[in-house]
Amino acid sequence: MQRRGALFGMPGGSGGRKMAAGDIGELLVPHMPTIRVPRSGDRVYKNECAFSYDSPNSEGGLYVCMNTFLAFGREHVERHFRKTGQSVYMHLKRHVREKVRGASGGALPKRRNSKIFLDLDTDDDLNSDDYEYEDEAKLVIFPDHYEIALPNIEELPALVTIACDAVLSSKSPYRKQDPDTWENELPVSKYANNLTQLDNGVRIPPSGWKCARCDLRENLWLNLTDGSVLCGKWFFDSSGGNGHALEHYRDMGYPLAVKLGTITPDGADVYSFQEEEPVLDPHLAKHLAHFGIDMLHMHGTENGLQDNDIKPRVSEWEVIQESGTKLKPMYGPGYTGLKNLGNSCYLSSVMQAIFSIPEFQRAYVGNLPRIFDYSPLDPTQDFNTQMTKLGHGLLSGQYSKPPVKSELIEQVMKEEHKPQQNGISPRMFKAFVSKSHPEFSSNRQQDAQEFFLHLVNLVERNRIGSENPSDVFRFLVEERIQCCQTRKVRYTERVDYLMQLPVAMEAATNKDELIAYELTRREAEANRRPLPELVRAKIPFGACLQAFSEPENVDDFWSSALQAKSAGVKTSRFASFPEYLVVQIKKFTFGLDWVPKKFDVSIDMPDLLDINHLRARGLQPGEEELPDISPPIVIPDDSKDRLMNQLIDPSDIDESSVMQLAEMGFPLEACRKAVYFTGNMGAEVAFNWIIVHMEEPDFAEPLTMPGYGGAASAGASVFGATGLDNQPPEEIVAIITSMGFQRNQAIQALRATNNNLERALDWIFSHPEFEEDSDFVIEMENNANANIISEAKPEGPRVKDGSGTYELFAFISHMGTSTMSGHYICHIKKEGRWVIYNDHKVCASERPPKDLGYMYFYHRIPS
Repeated sequence: MQRRGALFGMPGGSGGRKMAAGDIGELLVPHMPTIRVPRSGDRVYKNECAFSYDSPNSEGGLYVCMNTFLAFGREHVERHFRKTGQSVYMHLKRHVREKVRGASGGALPKRRNSKIFLDLDTDDDLNSDDYEYEDEAKLVIFPDHYEIALPNIEELPALVTIACDAVLSSKSPYRKQDPDTWENELPVSKYANNLTQLDNGVRIPPSGWKCARCDLRENLWLNLTDGSVLCGKWFFDSSGGNGHALEHYRDMGYPLAVKLGTITPDGADVYSFQEEEPVLDPHLAKHLAHFGIDMLHMHGTENGLQDNDIKPRVSEWEVIQESGTKLKPMYGPGYTGLKNLGNSCYLSSVMQAIFSIPEFQRAYVGNLPRIFDYSPLDPTQDFNTQMTKLGHGLLSGQYSKPPVKSELIEQVMKEEHKPQQNGISPRMFKAFVSKSHPEFSSNRQQDAQEFFLHLVNLVERNRIGSENPSDVFRFLVEERIQCCQTRKVRYTERVDYLMQLPVAMEAATNKDELIAYELTRREAEANRRPLPELVRAKIPFGACLQAFSEPENVDDFWSSALQAKSAGVKTSRFASFPEYLVVQIKKFTFGLDWVPKKFDVSIDMPDLLDINHLRARGLQPGEEELPDISPPIVIPDDSKDRLMNQLIDPSDIDESSVMQLAEMGFPLEACRKAVYFTGNMGAEVAFNWIIVHMEEPDFAEPLTMPGYGGAASAGASVFGATGLDNQPPEEIVAIITSMGFQRNQAIQALRATNNNLERALDWIFSHPEFEEDSDFVIEMENNANANIISEAKPEGPRVKDGSGTYELFAFISHMGTSTMSGHYICHIKKEGRWVIYNDHKVCASERPPKDLGYMYFYHRIPS
C-alpha cells in the first residue's frame, strides 16, 4: 500500500510501507459496516463526478463511494468525506499511452487488451491505432489516504471483493434511474425475415405521393409487399387519415408497411397490421430497395424522400452552421461546448444562452461553494447543484483548453498522454431536469422554446433564497378585450417569459420569386423531376412586429355586458418590459397529420430593438369597462358523471397537470381553471377544455369561485404569483409535523414549494441534512422571509420593469423541417464578436445567420 503522497503526487509518495494481508484486514475492519454491495435499483456512478465533469480520464481520476456509490473528482471527494464520514472509496483511473512501435515503425499488431475494464467513451481526439489504454482501480481509505491495489482477492475480505466486483461491473446509472424515461425497444416483426414482395415493377418516386384511394398527400404508408401507397388512420401514429392502409391489409393480408417521410439511413417507422404494433424490420434496406428506394441516401421529410431534392435542406444546414468557412476554434472560460447525447442539441443551445447571462452566472456559479457545501446527500438529484455544476463547467475554462503545442508533444508522450478534455457531457444534468417529463426524458428531438419554459419553471421552483435569476425574463402582458356590440372593454394582466412573434408571410418582399418557385416545384413533382432550388421568403421584421400588435378577432366569446356569446377583439401590450427579452419566431405550424411544420423564412432581425411603442396604457378616458360577471360554469359532458356536478376545492387542484399545460405555453391561470373545471381528470382532458374556451375574454383571468373568498391562489407561484404570507398555513405545517418532522423543517419545505404539501414532503426527503443543520435552516428561513417581504408588492408578480430598448446578444437557430427533427445551434456575442456553439464545437463566427434564427435573446440598453 501507499500513503497520501503517492496518490496526490506529493514528495515522498514512493515511500509507502508494505503491509501484510492481516494488516489490510485490520485496516478495513472499522469500515466494514459502511461498505455495501450494490443492490438492484442502486445507481452506481463510475463515469462522472457529482459536482464536476471529472472522470476516470481526468488527471486525478474518480472516487466512487463504497456506500452511496456516488462519484467525486479529486477536488470534491474530501467534501463528501467530511460531510458523510464515509471513508472507503474506489479510485478509478484510465491511463492513455502511446503504443510501442514495431521494427518497421508502425504500431505492433492489435491484440485483446485485458487492461481495459471501465465502460468509458474513448477520446475522439486520439487515434486508437496510436494509443493504448490501461485502467487502474484501487481502494482508498480516508482520511489517511491508504491505497489498496485491485484486484486483491487474497488479502481483501470476501465482502469487499464482492462489492468491488459489483461496482466495476455495474451498468449506466441513467438507465436504472428511471426505466420509463428510456424509449422501449421495438420488437422485431416475425414477418420481416420471410416477407413476400411481389415482382410487379412498382417503383416509388422520391416525392409527390398521394393515397391510391383518396387525395390525401400526408400520413402515407408504403406496403412492403405490393408497393401500394395508402393513407393511415388515427391510431397508427396519432395522426389523421381515412384508414385505407388498414383496409388494404384486410383485403390482401399484406402485413408490413413503412411510413413515407420517416425513412433515413438510420431506419424508419414500420407498422405490422397483423401484430398490431410498431415493429423493427432488420431487412428494411433490402425491402425498400425492391421498390427503388435507396435507404442509405434518404433523409426524412413530411412529403418527400429527398433524393435529388436534398440540396435546399443541405443549404439551410450549411448557412446556419457556417459550413464552407474555416472557423477558428475558441478555448477558455465561456467557450466550452456541450457534447450531443443524441438529439440533445435543443438543451445545449438553451443552456449556452442562459449561462451567458450575468444574473444566472452569479446565482449559481457565484454561489458555488455554498451550494455545493449545503447540497443534499445525493447531489445528483438536486437542481441547484446540477445547475451550478453545468454553469461552472461552461464558464471555468477547465474543460476547454487548446491543444498541446507541437514541440511539447514528443516530451509528453515519452511518459504518459494527459488528454485535454474539450467539451462536457450534460448527461447527469439532462437526466435530472427531464425526469418525469415524457418528452424531454426521451431521446427524441424537442422544441427549444418548450425546454426554455420548462427550465424557467424549474428555476422558479428551486429558487435560492431571495435570488431568482429567471426574474430577468419575467414581464406582464396587458390584454384588452372589447365587446364588438357594446364597445365595452376589459383589461387583464398575465405573466409571460417570452414574446411570440408571428411570421407575416403576406408581407414577403420577394413574392414574384416565390410564385415562380411554387409553379416550378409543382411542375417538377408532376413530371417526377428534381425539385428546383428552394426560394426562401424574405419577411421584414417590422411586418412581424406589426402583426403582433394588431387586434385579434375573438369570435363567439361570452360578453358579460350582454350575458351572452358575442364577438370581440383582443389586443396585447407590454405592461412591463423585462430586463432580457426573449423573442420566439412562430415558424412552426401543424400539417394535416398533426406534425409540426416549419416556415422556411428569412427575417431581418435588428441588432437594436425598440418596442417602447408597445407599452400598455390601461383604461383610457371614455372607455367603459365590461361588468365583472363570470360566465356560467360549463363542465364537459364526458366528466359530468364522474364529477356528479360537484366541483373540487381550488386548493386540491392537481399541480402536475397544471404544469404540463403551462409548459405548452398556455397562461397559468387558464391552466388552473382547465384542471379545476375538469375535476382533476388529467392534463389531456384539461387540454380539451382549453381548446374549447381559449377564445373567451376571461380565459387567462384568475379562478374565482363563490364561497372561496375570491381568486384561488394555490400553486400560483409557479409563474410568479408568489404567496405573500410570512407563515405557511398552520394546518399544513401540523400535518407535516405530525409525521415526525421538525417544525422549522416543515416551514422551510413549504416555503420552498409554495405551500404545496406533496412537493414539500418530496423536498424534505431530498434535503435530509436539514434535520441536523438547524442553523442553516434558520438562515434559509430568514432569507425566505426577506425575499417574501421585499417582493410583497400589492401590484402583483415580480418584474424588473424599465426601458423597452434592447440589443441582440444571442440567438438559437433550428435546421430541419419540424421541432421533432433537425438540429439546433447557438450564436452568442462575447467580447464584441459573435461565437458559434455547435454542440461540443465552439468557434469564432464569420457570418452569423441572424435572419434564420428561431429564438432571439435581447438585453435591455440602460436609458
